[in-house]
Amino acid sequence: MKWITERFEFLFRSTKGLVLVAIALISLVTVMFGMLSGPMDELGVKDVIVRALGYDLNPAEREGRIIILYHAIAMAVVAIETYLITALYRIKPEAQVRINATITFGYILSLVFGLWFAYFGHNYVFHGIFIAGQVLIFFAGIQLLVAVWPWSREARIHDPELAHTRSGVDLERVALFIMALTTLLSVLFGAVPGSLFGNGFESFLAEDIIRQPVKSPLERAIVGHLHIMLTLIAVALTLILCRWFGFKGKLQKWAIPLLMIGTIIIAIGVWMIVPYQPAAHIIINVGSMPVLVASVLLVIFGWRKITRQRLAELGIARPGFLQKLSALFHDPIKFGALWQMIYMNFVVTFLGIFMAVKLDEIIRTWAHREERIALTGHWHVLSGIIATIILLYYADLSGLKGRVRQWFGWVVVLASDLAFGAVAVLETKRLYVTELNQQPLVDVVIILGDIGLFSVLVLLGVLMFWRLGDLFTRSGRWKKEMQETGLNSDGEVQS
Repeated sequence: MKWITERFEFLFRSTKGLVLVAIALISLVTVMFGMLSGPMDELGVKDVIVRALGYDLNPAEREGRIIILYHAIAMAVVAIETYLITALYRIKPEAQVRINATITFGYILSLVFGLWFAYFGHNYVFHGIFIAGQVLIFFAGIQLLVAVWPWSREARIHDPELAHTRSGVDLERVALFIMALTTLLSVLFGAVPGSLFGNGFESFLAEDIIRQPVKSPLERAIVGHLHIMLTLIAVALTLILCRWFGFKGKLQKWAIPLLMIGTIIIAIGVWMIVPYQPAAHIIINVGSMPVLVASVLLVIFGWRKITRQRLAELGIARPGFLQKLSALFHDPIKFGALWQMIYMNFVVTFLGIFMAVKLDEIIRTWAHREERIALTGHWHVLSGIIATIILLYYADLSGLKGRVRQWFGWVVVLASDLAFGAVAVLETKRLYVTELNQQPLVDVVIILGDIGLFSVLVLLGVLMFWRLGDLFTRSGRWKKEMQETGLNSDGEVQS
C-alpha cells in the first residue's frame, strides 16, 4: 500500500509529477485518436482501431467530436502551464496546492468523460461531467488570478534588474495577471455559444464557415475564442520561459511592457469580432507586433546567457565567432526552446499576417478547400510548436544529460521544424504551383511532415516509457523529484 501511496503523492502533489501525468494523458489521447487521421485511414489502420476499440463515428457528428477532442488536449496543456506558473512565481503554498488540485481534477474529468461521450456513445451524464470539469478549470483560473494579484505588498520587488514601478509593483507579475484575466474573459467567448448548443446553434469548425458571407454573433464568437485561446496559451508559455531563463536587465524592462500592451490589444481585437468584425484583424495585427518584439528580446537574452555560461565553463575569455556559435548550440534543449519561438514567426506569424493582408487580393481567389487547408495548418502548427517547447522544458526538468540530452533536443527541434515547414509549404502551395501540377509537391511535403511528426512522437513515447519504468524502481528519479518538492517518503511536507 505504501508503494502505491508514495507514487500517488509524487504524481499528484509535486509539480514534476503533475506535469508528467498531463503529458502522459496527452500522449495517450494522441495515440488513440491519431489513429483516426487521414494517413492512418489510407494505411487501413483506422478501420482496425475502430473495430477493436468500438468507436462510434457517426459522420454527422464529426465536428462535435473534433471540438471535444481539441478541448480535451487544450485543457491538459493549460493545466501544465498552470503547474509551471504556480511553481515558478511566488505564490502562497496553500494557494498553489488548492489551484493545482482544482485544475487537475477538472481537466481529468473533462478529458476522460468528454472523449467517452464523443467517441463511445452519447451518455449525456458524461457530457454533464465534461462541463463540470470545465467549470472546475475556470474556478482554478479565478483562484490563480487572486493568487498572482500583483499589487499586494508581499508581491512587490525592488530589484533594479527587473521591470517594476516606483512603488515596487512587479510588471512581469502584472503581465501574468493580464494574461490570466484575458484568458478567463475569453473563455466566455466559447462558453456562451456552447451553452446554446441544440437551441438554435449547432457545432461547426471555424475553417468551414470562413467564406460564409453572413455570420451570426455566436459564430463570430467561436472564431474569436479559437484565435485568442491559442494566443494566450503562447503568452503564458512566454512568461514561463522568462522565469526558466531568468530574464532580467534592460531587455526584460522593454519586453515585459510590450508583452502587456500586446496582450491587451490582441484581446480587444478578438473581442471586436462580435460587434465589428472588419476592425478585428487590423487590431489583432497591431497587437501582435509588441508580443513578437517581446519574444525576440527574450530569445536574444536567452541565447546570450547560454553562450556566456558555456564559454565560462570552458574557460574561454576571448572567444571567436565559431566558438560562440558552438557554445550556443551546445545545449539543444535550451537553445531549441528559444529557437522554436523564432521559427514560429516564419511558419505561423508571418503567414498569418500575409493571409490577413492579402485576403481579398490572393487568398479569396483560391478554391475554398485551399483556404481551409491553410487555416487548419496554421492553427495546428502554432499548437504543435507550443507543444514542442513544453516538451523541451519537461526534458530539462527530467534531468536529461549528456548524449541523451543532445539527441533528444536536436531530434525534437529538427524533426518538428521539418514537419512544420512542410505544412507551411502545403498551406501556401497555390502560390507556387497550379492545381494541375501540384501532386508531386503535395506528395513530398506530406511525406516530410509525416517523418517529422513520427520522429517526435517516437521520442515522446520513449520519454514516457522511461518515466513509467522509473516509477517501478524503489529509488528512481521520481524519488529525488518528490524530495525536491519538499515531500518526504510518506507524502508529508518536510519542515
